[in-house]
Amino acid sequence: MRATGRATTDPAAQDKSKPTNRRYPVKTWLSLAGGAVLALSAANASAQDMLRIGTEGAYPPWNYTEANGELAGFEVDLGNAMCEKMNVTCEFVAQDWDGIIPALMNGRYDAIMAGMSITDERRERISFSTGYVTDPAYFLAPKSSPLQDAETLDQVKAAIDGMTVGVQGSTIHQNFIDEYLAGMVDLKLYDTQENMELDLTAGRIDAALADYAAWRAFFEKSDGAEFDIFGPKLTGSDYPVFGEGVGVGLRQEDDELLEKINAALAALKEDGTITVLSNQYFGYDITMF
Repeated sequence: MRATGRATTDPAAQDKSKPTNRRYPVKTWLSLAGGAVLALSAANASAQDMLRIGTEGAYPPWNYTEANGELAGFEVDLGNAMCEKMNVTCEFVAQDWDGIIPALMNGRYDAIMAGMSITDERRERISFSTGYVTDPAYFLAPKSSPLQDAETLDQVKAAIDGMTVGVQGSTIHQNFIDEYLAGMVDLKLYDTQENMELDLTAGRIDAALADYAAWRAFFEKSDGAEFDIFGPKLTGSDYPVFGEGVGVGLRQEDDELLEKINAALAALKEDGTITVLSNQYFGYDITMF
């Protein structure tokens, strides 16, 4: 609660004509100055001991929100392991995907771990750590759909022409559709993976595009049993729009933090932690070496 205004009993404060400047003994000034230095040092130490990480909390198994409101997932566990290597404490902050980069730049948190692919477009605004994992993308449609017969990208283009395709907005998946299927499909954008899945199961879209890990999580739901992936495996090596794997996003001026995070990630690759977490959450190893 904020302190409320109260009447002062200081005569100098009551009489506006009297000067309020006071002379303090030298020892008092030294004490005040010393206290200010200690307070500033404590604040700096506190900032150095805490790493705030922004994540979406809505893209399982990368990151998601438990029923009790707690953030969880592969990147939450990886982030905590990374912070342990750095001898700092992690604090995760939930942030909608559309605002995740602006919130970083505005200082709401210090880093992003949200299944964010490293792309040249994003590098214009932020820096990235070395990639820690990479996961291919796939199209998905009902098992009964004629799209299931499409294996190559050319076959996908021929079969999907005129259909409605969903992707999460401001993602590499949207960029892929814009580059390779522009004018061929009716593109529908979603704020979360979950909302896209709801429209898939309701038949409001014909197909969707996302990381394979996201589809594996969908398959574990009751509605997911009626769907399957189709078309080619889509990776950055074949389609540069997919980027260079997933990395930690940081402000461009935070060079020292970037160096520390890269060192921590290298150690976690070396000791097998990322492989263990990858197998735990994805069912296979997607570690980048």
